[in-house]
Amino acid sequence: MFHQPTTQERKNGNPVAENFRMEEVSLPDNIKEGQVQVRTLYLSVDPYMRCKMNEDTGTDYLAPWQLSQVVDGGGIGIIEESKHTNLARGDFVTSFYWPWQTKAILDGNGLEKVDPQLVDGHLSYFLGAIGMPGLTSLIGVQEKGHISAGSNQTMVVSGAAGACGSLAGQIGHLLGCSRVVGICGTHEKCLFLTSELGFDAAVNYKKGNVAEQLRESCPAGVDVYFDNVGGDISDTVISQMNRNSHIILCGQISQYNKDVPYPPPLPPAVEAIQKERNITRERFTVLNYKDKFQPGLLQLSQWYKEGKLKIKETVINGLENMGVAFQSMMTGGNIGKQIVCISEDVSL
Repeated sequence: MFHQPTTQERKNGNPVAENFRMEEVSLPDNIKEGQVQVRTLYLSVDPYMRCKMNEDTGTDYLAPWQLSQVVDGGGIGIIEESKHTNLARGDFVTSFYWPWQTKAILDGNGLEKVDPQLVDGHLSYFLGAIGMPGLTSLIGVQEKGHISAGSNQTMVVSGAAGACGSLAGQIGHLLGCSRVVGICGTHEKCLFLTSELGFDAAVNYKKGNVAEQLRESCPAGVDVYFDNVGGDISDTVISQMNRNSHIILCGQISQYNKDVPYPPPLPPAVEAIQKERNITRERFTVLNYKDKFQPGLLQLSQWYKEGKLKIKETVINGLENMGVAFQSMMTGGNIGKQIVCISEDVSL
């Protein structure tokens, strides 16, 4: 199992693999009524977890990880033994609070049964495109993007090669944006966005003048901005947004290693532009839209099966590499969703 260490990580600081440690323990011999024993197949590492490393996560829906306690997050596994009425041996289940362990005994009420057919057997997709990142992208664009097909809107996505960004840009096209431009940090990611995911253009923010490149890529300005990063990049995008345009505030990864409120306030000059052009920038929390989860997952699954939504993962193997995967994801080492494969064995 994986622990957070005994020294409290400062709110300001970059997470590293050494912030975690692994130890071996034995599970109890028997499970109680209502419980199940699971074998973990895949675990997720995500930017929001950086907030869980602080004593105050800055949100009421995220509890901090406790020092020297098992870390948790999105996970999927197979039930090896069940004493829960609605869950059987061999069922595949997922949870947002899956412990970082190879096997675990969990309360069956906290698990959601999933149908492998929705993902054509790619179970890890339930942690990505056909899971929380997919729902965050779809519902975010639907609820806060105000896209109307045929009205020639330009959408910009920052963190565009990440789990949410890579989906959000494709969803923008599917819902009717005429132009989608991604911002990311390597030439390889830029190529991936334009050649594989159908983005119309991509800007490498580590090369050249971002404002100039963005102006070239978005000659008619920006109507919808799916923001995963915050900071300087977002200030540049907002400066080129049109009147009555919309920011979808998905994440602010550039700010997560700093002790600032969420969402971080904009610099005064940028805030003046936002107000003057009547640009909406509302906090977006996908958990407030639970009634839209089921239809959302079905829509994402349908797009995937029709070949309209391309899904990309970066997979690292082994529980011992959770810390490595987390550090890599926080520094842009992934393309698409960062997944850790714990076991691919689905036999019983």
